[in-house]
Amino acid sequence: MCTAITYQTKDTYFGRTLDYDFSYGEDIVIMPRNFLFPFHNKDFINKKNYAMIGMAHLAENVPLFHEAVNEKGLGIAGLNFVGNAYYSKEKIEGKDNVATFELIPWILTRCATVAETRKLLKNMNLIDRAFNEKLPVATLHWIIADRKETITLEVVKDGIKIYENPVGVLTNNPPFKEQMFQLNNYMHLSAKDPKNCFSDKLSLQKYSRGMGALGLPGDLSSQSRFIRAAFVKMNAVSLESEIESVNQFFHILGSVEQQRGCCDVGDGKYEITIYTSCYNMNQGIFYYTTYENHQITAVSMYREELDSDQIISYPLIQKEQIKMQN
Repeated sequence: MCTAITYQTKDTYFGRTLDYDFSYGEDIVIMPRNFLFPFHNKDFINKKNYAMIGMAHLAENVPLFHEAVNEKGLGIAGLNFVGNAYYSKEKIEGKDNVATFELIPWILTRCATVAETRKLLKNMNLIDRAFNEKLPVATLHWIIADRKETITLEVVKDGIKIYENPVGVLTNNPPFKEQMFQLNNYMHLSAKDPKNCFSDKLSLQKYSRGMGALGLPGDLSSQSRFIRAAFVKMNAVSLESEIESVNQFFHILGSVEQQRGCCDVGDGKYEITIYTSCYNMNQGIFYYTTYENHQITAVSMYREELDSDQIISYPLIQKEQIKMQN
């Protein structure tokens, strides 16, 4: 289970939590312009692409991205969509046949905006093809954003669905349209003190700060995380400097973090927030924390040779960084 958001101050930020009971062995990966991603459809292989940075599992030197942002400021994150995602079993002649593990690089190497992505998706046929026997097909839906707009992409039995995403939030199930509808049940929530609408015959008074948000879901289900992340994000306030913006971004996603022990998946395993990511889409900087390391660490795409043809990767710093003050 995961949560992804966008956030706007002076710059635009994009990121997610990755919540699961085990890690695939993620690295921060920069895919430069001249790296030829080995698409099954050789027509997809461009001689020069947009560079991109993201979190990926490297398998046979192929980056399998969980999420990424390209040098034009277009970002995509894939989130589990179990039971609803539906992919074609066969290739369709005349269509752009794309495997799920190819989707992020297929879009980000050639599209600069959400508008360009919409056009590209019109001819897509997402196929049910695994990368290898050890890495089965992931059932996903995607949040796609640039500096101006955000959409949600779902591929279901009824076909390809593209939704405007005005809250800039995505979790897992139910489908996005239903997630958005559930916000209607929480329109009474407020960051301000509540007023007594219960009865004018009763003298009801607030006894604590924050009571305007009474009823905000606090559980770890994907629908509740969607509501909570949307409320926190839509009410979040920060100054516009880079440090203040990034700090607030991590606080927003901190509202949906999963702690070891609270989501028991059996056999002594627990779902946790393995990592939290934040991308400055204007500056090409990737920030992250991990479950074991709360210090924010950064990798800049533009400090690397982006005209290279070789993958650049950095392992996650997993050990907690504690600064002794005395």
